[in-house]
Amino acid sequence: MRNSVVITTINPPTAAIEGFAKLKDHELVVVADKKTPVDWHYPGVQYISVDDQNQSRLKLSEMLPFNHYSRKMIGYLEAIKSGAVYIIDTDDDNIPYESFDFPEFEGSFDYIDGDRGFINIYQFFTEMKIWPRGLPLHLIKNEFRLQEQIVRKECKIGIWQGLADNDPDVDAIYRLTSDQPCVFNKRQPIVLGVKTICPFNTQNTKVRKELFPLLYLPSTVTFRYTDILRGLVAQPLMWEYGYHLGFSEATVTQVRNPHDYFKDFISEIPMFLTGEKVIDFVSASIKPGASLPDNLFSSYEALLREKIVEDAELICLEAWLSDLAKIG
Repeated sequence: MRNSVVITTINPPTAAIEGFAKLKDHELVVVADKKTPVDWHYPGVQYISVDDQNQSRLKLSEMLPFNHYSRKMIGYLEAIKSGAVYIIDTDDDNIPYESFDFPEFEGSFDYIDGDRGFINIYQFFTEMKIWPRGLPLHLIKNEFRLQEQIVRKECKIGIWQGLADNDPDVDAIYRLTSDQPCVFNKRQPIVLGVKTICPFNTQNTKVRKELFPLLYLPSTVTFRYTDILRGLVAQPLMWEYGYHLGFSEATVTQVRNPHDYFKDFISEIPMFLTGEKVIDFVSASIKPGASLPDNLFSSYEALLREKIVEDAELICLEAWLSDLAKIG
């Protein structure tokens, strides 16, 4: 079972790059952007320079903007071309623990039963007042008290989100008002039932081959929204095809690259304003019996009608799906 780890970076090789490059049975793919040092190199890493991207003959490479997180998708395509069965998404400031791993994709798991809407998954892993980036703001003080809703159930997982210790994925409001580090408690993985929703990101995330189309990162939204929007689009589509989203304990620690938290807040405003509506728009656009790529495209057509993405989004998505069909 081939695991490919995909990272994009504008920095020299970091401790995270070193850590992931050492993992056995994992291929590390690193994607450059125009700010990446021109002499970037690390032993054993499949490095995709800007020149490599320009010469790749991928339709997507021609369409994507530079200096945008969405160029990471070039790495996904290269990993798929190399035979990846699973793709692990992470960043160059997430250092893997020696115990780095994900649960199996099929088995018996703790399962949140029933239609619970948006929840704060962090409340299962810590007593701190902390919430994941993308949780609707009117819910950040809620005590969800979902422990009594846990049942044991056989599940087919589509995507696993592992947590990150120290500086986990939170929004700028948390960082501007508290910014306390968090080391999560160890506990069994938790799987979300149909219509139970939690934002997830690209920080420590594993995706199975059948759902590779859902790796698409929208390029016409802000940097702080792109992976959250991807995750919100993905959840109704996973339900349609019988897959679930699961969360597991922290297996990386983040030593966060420098950020301007106020700029992050500005970048997150579209997420705060529209994120909660995405689930309804995508759910209403799904056509029973249609393929995953077709329903993904319909989802973004719906988001375009609601002005959450721009016209160029459908052009990039079409290129992504075309490249996937050729190499997948």
